[in-house]
Amino acid sequence: MIVCDLCDQCKECSKHQIGDKEYDICSECWNALTEKLKGKGTRITKRDLVLLPSTPTSNPAEPEPTSPPKGPPKIWARAN
Repeated sequence: MIVCDLCDQCKECSKHQIGDKEYDICSECWNALTEKLKGKGTRITKRDLVLLPSTPTSNPAEPEPTSPPKGPPKIWARAN
């Protein structure tokens, strides 16, 4: 016989781990606790691996084609 951690009665208790601690809880208190906590908390769902497509990288060996400069740029302005 062990004293229940919830009701402090001397009953037949079993060990239950809640969080990082172990508690001695009788079957009556355990059933009441599970009914009270039913549907609470976060659901553990299966997480799938998602692979993103790789981004295209430019080849550093091939420089981008550029047009040769044709002199200084033309400035278009209008005076009032």
